[in-house]
Amino acid sequence: MREIYTPEVFYFILMLGTFIFLAAIKIPIGVSLMFSALAGAIAFGEFFPVRHLVEGAFGYIDTMLIIATAMIFMASIKHSGLLDTLAKKMALGLKNQPTLLLVLMTFFIMIAGMITGSSTATVLTTGAISYPVLKSMNLSKKKAGAIIAMAGIYGMIAPPVNLPAMIIGQGVDMPYIGFTPPLLLLTFPLAIVSSLVIAGNQLKPVNVDELAIEDIPSSNFAIYLPAIVMIILMVLENVGILSLGLPLIFIISAILATFTGRKGNIFKTSVEAMRDSLGILSILAGVGMFIQIMTLNGVRGMIVGFLNGLPSEILLIGIAIGIPLFGAVSSYGSASVLGVPFLLAFLGGNDIVVCSALSLLAGLGDMVPPTALAGIFAAHIVGEKNYFKVWVAGLPSFFITMVYATFVIANSKSFGKFVEGNSFYPVFFIGLAILFVLFIIFDKFKIRRQTT
Repeated sequence: MREIYTPEVFYFILMLGTFIFLAAIKIPIGVSLMFSALAGAIAFGEFFPVRHLVEGAFGYIDTMLIIATAMIFMASIKHSGLLDTLAKKMALGLKNQPTLLLVLMTFFIMIAGMITGSSTATVLTTGAISYPVLKSMNLSKKKAGAIIAMAGIYGMIAPPVNLPAMIIGQGVDMPYIGFTPPLLLLTFPLAIVSSLVIAGNQLKPVNVDELAIEDIPSSNFAIYLPAIVMIILMVLENVGILSLGLPLIFIISAILATFTGRKGNIFKTSVEAMRDSLGILSILAGVGMFIQIMTLNGVRGMIVGFLNGLPSEILLIGIAIGIPLFGAVSSYGSASVLGVPFLLAFLGGNDIVVCSALSLLAGLGDMVPPTALAGIFAAHIVGEKNYFKVWVAGLPSFFITMVYATFVIANSKSFGKFVEGNSFYPVFFIGLAILFVLFIIFDKFKIRRQTT
């Protein structure tokens, strides 16, 4: 009979318990992860393994560079007025197509998460800018907050930057390549369904008198150049024509943003952005230490061995519930502690698709109490004092996302064939175009019906 109480079980309980305790008493997540890793090392007999701690902390240095430079870029285009300009022009141009505008505003909110990999940064930037538009469409505070929070999570998971997927992939030595199609399929359809489900029948055409968006600094084409240059450089990077890397692409685009729209100071903007990103960067360093020590003391191998022995049905239930629940402490911590072994337990399927779906489940942790960073910040943005109203309004989307991600994991081979095929991008974008046309027709029919 297999031994149940092994040293690895003790190490795991000690590390996990230390982490939860420190996080519960409001110790920063990155610091909590570091001390949890240190506790696991001491119990294993390594009093202060400097080499392993340093090696683990620098395990995500590439990801840290991406996040730091992405935050600088977002701060630059926010200061230049690009984000305000986009939001106002969409609202005024589509004021009589509320359904289409709602979907496009959801995509707009996601932009910050797609670039920074952080739901919190998304809520506080594009989420805050979008709220006046959502409010002008007759959405209540709780519904607008739920849409912003869930869009922040979807943006965090959408390509090109997905931190939980990078963390999981790093844990199994899987490069962050080929994730764009599955992440698009996971996030954008859910974003559409989520916003429509939350909004329900409250949605109305934009009330221009209530539209309180900051005046745009300029209406000329130059203000859009930073985003255009960034997209062009990313495309050239993906097709192999250039090899600049995401950090350099973000820095080039950020510098350009200081000369378009409102004039800015790149040094001052960079300092402010780095200050705002220290929390995320420290979490990544802590996650690296945590995984390194789990590998050193055998906990990682023990978890994988245990999960591989479970029936697939039980394993799927554990994934659907366990990863978002643990993500309440930290979505990044959930990706490292549970995402890595769950991915190893599903080897034999399509690893990229499984990793993508696991990252989505980890991201849901940002809506799980008591921390619920995305939900709490969204409630603050919309002026809703009771966060739980936002949380309840987002529950339908939360469960739809949880079920969809689990279904994708269970059928990863089938999804893999579709996203890896040549027909994926044509089908995906044509499908979006058809949906947009249907939304326009629906809005015109609804308005005509209300006026007759």
